[in-house]
Amino acid sequence: MMSDTGTNPAGAGDGPASPPAHTRIHTRAQFGIEAPPVTIEAHQPGGAAGFSVVGMAQTAVREARDRVKSAIKTLRLDFPKGQLVVNLAPADLAKHGGRYDLAIAMSVLAATGQVPARHLERLEFIGELSLYGEVRGVRGCFGAALAVAGARRGLVFPVANARELAGLLDAPLFPVSTLAEAVQLARAAALAPRPLARPTPSGGAVAGLSLHDVKGQLAAKRALAVAAAGGHHLLMRGPPGTGKTMLAKRLAHLLPPLSRTEAVEVAHVYSAAGRERPPAERRPFRDPHHTASAAALIGGGAPVSPGEISLAHRGVLFLDELPEFHRDALEALREPLESSEVVVARANRRCRFPAGFQLVAAMNPCPAGFTCDEVRCRCTPQQVQRYQSRLSGPLLDRIDLNVEVGPVSEDELWERSPPPLDEAALREDIVAARATQLRLRGCYNRDLEAADVERHCALDAAGRRLLKLAIQRYGLSARAIHRVQKSARTIADLAGEASITAAHVAEALSYRVG
Repeated sequence: MMSDTGTNPAGAGDGPASPPAHTRIHTRAQFGIEAPPVTIEAHQPGGAAGFSVVGMAQTAVREARDRVKSAIKTLRLDFPKGQLVVNLAPADLAKHGGRYDLAIAMSVLAATGQVPARHLERLEFIGELSLYGEVRGVRGCFGAALAVAGARRGLVFPVANARELAGLLDAPLFPVSTLAEAVQLARAAALAPRPLARPTPSGGAVAGLSLHDVKGQLAAKRALAVAAAGGHHLLMRGPPGTGKTMLAKRLAHLLPPLSRTEAVEVAHVYSAAGRERPPAERRPFRDPHHTASAAALIGGGAPVSPGEISLAHRGVLFLDELPEFHRDALEALREPLESSEVVVARANRRCRFPAGFQLVAAMNPCPAGFTCDEVRCRCTPQQVQRYQSRLSGPLLDRIDLNVEVGPVSEDELWERSPPPLDEAALREDIVAARATQLRLRGCYNRDLEAADVERHCALDAAGRRLLKLAIQRYGLSARAIHRVQKSARTIADLAGEASITAAHVAEALSYRVG
């Protein structure tokens, strides 16, 4: 049987040290993608045996008492016989989950003099403990590592979280699999960070997707290229089976790989959501079902977690059967489409998530899907109007490109001649256009502010005349006018032209009012 007293064999060379007068252990909470600092203090006031955790600790944190006690005893280390109070500061910050277990255990061991204090001020601890001393993975480890790097400390974290941190962070990292390893680290003469194995790049399924798989639909493919080049939101309308979903899934194939900065942002969001991040070079692609709630799309819950629009940050959010989504969920997209972020408000805190996603949506023209087809469609005009009116004007006004995806002809379906689209050259043009935007304007065309639109999207004389005619005929809003200018700027960038001509404006208008 294991004794409650004794010295851990892993640190037998050091032996118990004298209890320090004051020892603080540093860790990190999680609120959304934020990782606010938490300081843990352990104190033995004397009196009857007891173990209490204070500092707005929720149920899972209070249960750490049993996990920590069992883990310490399993290592044959001393656990205090009398009263023990552990404080998690600040007291007004709610603490959730088992992420504080490792830090609490280290605070107990430091307070009882079983680990020296010489390295503790330069380290932060995060991880959940099993009853037998294993350190289990936790959500939000990436955010904690980012914050620790800014605080110039090292992070002691679970080996289970090593994959999400590998290759993207330069902070001193100390992965551990057991409490015994954390104790050994604290007792070591010097701290030596362990390099994490970098994940190997993988092409995966996206690399096998090609636009040539979609028969015909040259107009839709062109719209997809424009959307990819400028980051524009795209809505495809057409009957079932015409290739809308196939086109949407191939958009990520046209986009360039994530930059290092973008990969860090994506990994941060996925870590906060407790999900495995996609390969560092691949842009996220999210396609939630139309039954998804507003909270699932936008984010929320307790504790607050990122939604689908944040999981699609720097990538593509595909909403198939767009009118079938809940109205409140669709309307909640309006602000993130403009601001590229979402703010989830709670009673005492506001949680901000990045939401720089590219929306690609698909819808049928009517409930049956075959409007204007007298053979297959039996929808009345009132039914068609009700179906299409599920999408509000303000939401549609934020979508830059609208394209009709009609039925594929028999000749296109069985065509065996070489494809007319040079996909490799198209991808090169898209990459070059996006690089031009970042170099000259500091952002993609979709994200240009109003003042930047006037400066970077000026039209030539013929283009201005054409746009004025369209405003008079279609009653375009100020937002719609700016979005037409942004789309025309992207079309010119794809062609490698510095000025925006009437031809560019005409194509941009065809996606808006066609």
